[in-house]
Amino acid sequence: MASNTASNSTALSLITEPNLYWREYMWTSKVLLPSWPVIILFGIVANLTNISVFLKTGVKDNVTTLLLSLSVSDLLYLVLILPTACSYVIIRFAPDWPWSFDNQIGLQLLYWPAFTCYDCSAFLSVWLGITRCACVAMPLRFKSVFTKARTVKIVIASFLLAVVLRIPIISVYRVVWRTNPNTNSSYAYIVKPNREAMTRVNDILNRNSILYINFIIMITCVSVLSFQLHRASRIRRSFTSASAAQQESAKPDNQGLSTRDLHVLQSVVVVCSIFIMSQAPFLMYSTARLINHELDIDTRYRFLFSVFTIISLTCSNLNASVNVFVYYRYNSKYRAQLNYMLKTRGKKPS
Repeated sequence: MASNTASNSTALSLITEPNLYWREYMWTSKVLLPSWPVIILFGIVANLTNISVFLKTGVKDNVTTLLLSLSVSDLLYLVLILPTACSYVIIRFAPDWPWSFDNQIGLQLLYWPAFTCYDCSAFLSVWLGITRCACVAMPLRFKSVFTKARTVKIVIASFLLAVVLRIPIISVYRVVWRTNPNTNSSYAYIVKPNREAMTRVNDILNRNSILYINFIIMITCVSVLSFQLHRASRIRRSFTSASAAQQESAKPDNQGLSTRDLHVLQSVVVVCSIFIMSQAPFLMYSTARLINHELDIDTRYRFLFSVFTIISLTCSNLNASVNVFVYYRYNSKYRAQLNYMLKTRGKKPS
């Protein structure tokens, strides 16, 4: 009886307020949706470039291992999210498109597998921040603790954890075949049994608990590393003579950090900061959705839900696509190898 009352209430609200937040949805989709295919295609090319460069420079340390794995994970996310992005664009700008199957297949079937890869990227970004903090805290023991072999195990464990955590929601979706009475032909259709219950589990587990843990760890790591960079910068500015500056850049400073170490820290800070900014909208609307269950795809707040979804997906797509600029700016080996590959320099990098 209670469920029937809730269903009737939802149906009544949809009738009385059918266009709630419709204008906001129209403007958001008009501005952001056209950028999705461009961002995703650029990100695919950028991550393929990252993978190629890291493989050619040699995966010899834990940081390069994590950056290579992050590029692979981001690439998988972008490839898997592309059908969802294209479906959103088609439904918004070509509503009369003649689909030969249920358009929800394009929207939803690969959405959660894509975000499983995105979760893996999040875990790898967290580990990247943790390892750099460890490098600052215990420079003498760092290489013996965070070895390349252990880093590979961390990468594998991160992927398995991401898959296990998303199984409840991924298992909801499946494709069945039905007969179209108008054409008397088979029609692919997506069904979602137990979607409400599994969505609730996913919201509590992945969209809030794990997300908050990652978010807090990342903010802590960025704060620690930013403080260390600021401290090292003050030490460097204290050198007044050119010879002292040259000696300081040629060997580790009294904080145990060389020039190369500082550049690595800078790149990690930027990568982690991009992750934090891209996750902030998703974190806010996931929390709001946990509080208000009507913030969903089939309620009176469905257009507001769509606005949040579009903004969050735009941030996620950007997060998975822009690291190439960070690597090029702060990683001298990456920059030299990429320039050599693009034939912009005549000599092979050392």
